[in-house]
Amino acid sequence: MTTTAACIEATSAGADLTKGTVTRRDLRADDCLIEIRWSGICHSDIHTVNGDWPHDNFPMAPGHEIIGTVRDTGADVTRYSVGDIVGIGCMVDSCGECASCTAGEENYCLNGMTGTYNSVDRHDGSITQGGYSTHIVCREDFLIRMPEVAGGLDSERMAAMTPLLCAGITTYSPLKHWGVGPGSRVAVVGMGGLGHVAVKIATALGAEVTVFSHGLSKEDDGLRFGASSYVATGGDAADTFHKAHADEFDLILNTVSAALPIHRYISMLAPDGTLVMLGLPPEGMNIRANQLTGRRRSVAGSNIGGIAQTQEMIDFCAEHGITAEIELIAADGVNDAYRRVLGSEVRYRAVIDANTI
Repeated sequence: MTTTAACIEATSAGADLTKGTVTRRDLRADDCLIEIRWSGICHSDIHTVNGDWPHDNFPMAPGHEIIGTVRDTGADVTRYSVGDIVGIGCMVDSCGECASCTAGEENYCLNGMTGTYNSVDRHDGSITQGGYSTHIVCREDFLIRMPEVAGGLDSERMAAMTPLLCAGITTYSPLKHWGVGPGSRVAVVGMGGLGHVAVKIATALGAEVTVFSHGLSKEDDGLRFGASSYVATGGDAADTFHKAHADEFDLILNTVSAALPIHRYISMLAPDGTLVMLGLPPEGMNIRANQLTGRRRSVAGSNIGGIAQTQEMIDFCAEHGITAEIELIAADGVNDAYRRVLGSEVRYRAVIDANTI
């Protein structure tokens, strides 16, 4: 039977979020009903709610960083049982048949993966509703098994793993794809919700990590997270920061969703180096071809990761003690958290206590 769940929802673009309800579908044979405990706030939630990425799917419950407990299962579910602690990331379905899906890269489904919220359910045409809610229904194939931690589901450590279901896989996937390991020289541009996790994961993989950030206010944190150096790119350094790092990095992860002088970052790539776009600036990029041909450099993009790789990432982070740095908030603090994220005041990810919805 359907489940009516309390939620936090956006009723129109740019409006404050309010409490409401969503109806979760009847369980299909391969579905699990999840009681949500923690839900992270991603910057993409804010872009979607504010209409920066235009759509008309209101009212809408955002949220694609979710941890909770299995409360019911469909008839054909075999991998999970009632009581299991699971995570849900940015997608809840895909076609399962295309070359990308059969390769375990559902995130690149050639027929379009189904996002956790603000996406069209490929079975019934409804709009998916996300994790700012008390319950959610998801196919078992898109669930992530969460590791055991002291204190279980209610521990702050489990809460701090919630953002890994987006920020973790978004940074882990390109680090693995481009073969980062001991001896790799990695730069992370921006040290917000994505960037701070990238520093931790790249360090754990054995890389030498440098952070490039507008200012030095987060330098102590960056070094504590494992970076070997931290470089300011704003103010008096704006035109010169790159010169001391020419031809240095094997991989640069750009986590910033604002326009940057991209040619300066390309100049810091070593021969065969790659600059990977993770942030989504609305402006186009002006790339000088001779910067690429002269060193056989590349500019690339990466979008989360497949389910198997997301499970690999969670297990890797658990093994290495990696979590996000978080602020726990109650449901009635969501609008203030949005404003503080936009003001770069949250260090470094806000997580909603779903018990307060």
